Amino acid sequence: MEPDAPLISDVKTSGSRLWFWRALVWFLLLSVGALLSLMWWWDVEPEPYDVVAAVQAGSRNRGERVVVGSVTSDALAQVARSMLDKRGGYLSNDVLPPGAFMDNVPNWEFGVLEQCRDLARALRNNFSRSQSQSVEDKDLQEADPLFSFTNDRWMFPRSEGEYADAIRHIERYRTRLQDDDSADAQFFARADNLADYLALVESRLGSLSQRLSASVGQSRITTNIPIQGQTTQGKPAPANPAAKQQLLGTPFAEIDDAFYQARGSAFALAQFLKAIDHDFAKVLEDKNARDSLRQIIRELEDAQRPVHSPMILNGSPFGFFANHSLVMANYISRANAAVIELRARLARG
Repeated sequence: MEPDAPLISDVKTSGSRLWFWRALVWFLLLSVGALLSLMWWWDVEPEPYDVVAAVQAGSRNRGERVVVGSVTSDALAQVARSMLDKRGGYLSNDVLPPGAFMDNVPNWEFGVLEQCRDLARALRNNFSRSQSQSVEDKDLQEADPLFSFTNDRWMFPRSEGEYADAIRHIERYRTRLQDDDSADAQFFARADNLADYLALVESRLGSLSQRLSASVGQSRITTNIPIQGQTTQGKPAPANPAAKQQLLGTPFAEIDDAFYQARGSAFALAQFLKAIDHDFAKVLEDKNARDSLRQIIRELEDAQRPVHSPMILNGSPFGFFANHSLVMANYISRANAAVIELRARLARG
């Protein structure tokens, strides 16, 4: 019997090793499954909401009244808060899985953030001041640089902490806007102020449209050449006509990045323009421009339709497969064209 003892020990050892490897495989499978499930659960965009109804309900709860500027300032605070408090929280600065493996939602967040930065700057420089020599509002003076904080910092100070502070400053401005002290905070709904903000919007949408259209790559004539004798620039323009042609194309790995950034930008801008439609109603009616603004909102809302494809396709312009970037570029370009028309209406007096 003694010779059999080592054999039994070897069997027990091999059995233990087998159970260890089985347990390890099951652990890895369950971990991967949980990770993928969490990524799917977090990969969601917030739904648009009624900005006017939201500020009216919030004002009733706080015992405040709705005045000109309440909806616009509240829309900025609520859109920024939805970026931070959506399912999964703020993902752009995540360094651990699953957030570190996701890029669609972070690019959506960056699109929202860019629009928040533009509106915060417009509030600080235009909407809250009667003229260029007016003193800046103290809360907007703090909120603007806080929104401009880098979007992917995870160590102290964290990005979401800075943005949360910016939201609190915007909410304090909104609260002071609704009190009876006219010298405390102001919002001037004028045509020139709105036109200045729309200039930022036009520039932002134009850039997004170009990036989306470049998904297929194309040769373009460069437009950054100055008019002879009227403009100077830091780098000399090419003398050779052939050098004026540039081959532009979004790298394949960045195609979905540009797409989701545009979706985030469209989401935020649509909410902001709904608020402007309310606060600037009299100005828009006087300029016969309200329909133009609502057409912009409609184009931006169409750009947020659900994506039914598991991935962003990049087919050729007239090919068999879809090109989601070109579809998005169509909506963004049409919205941008409507912004240009709206600015012209506001300037005509």
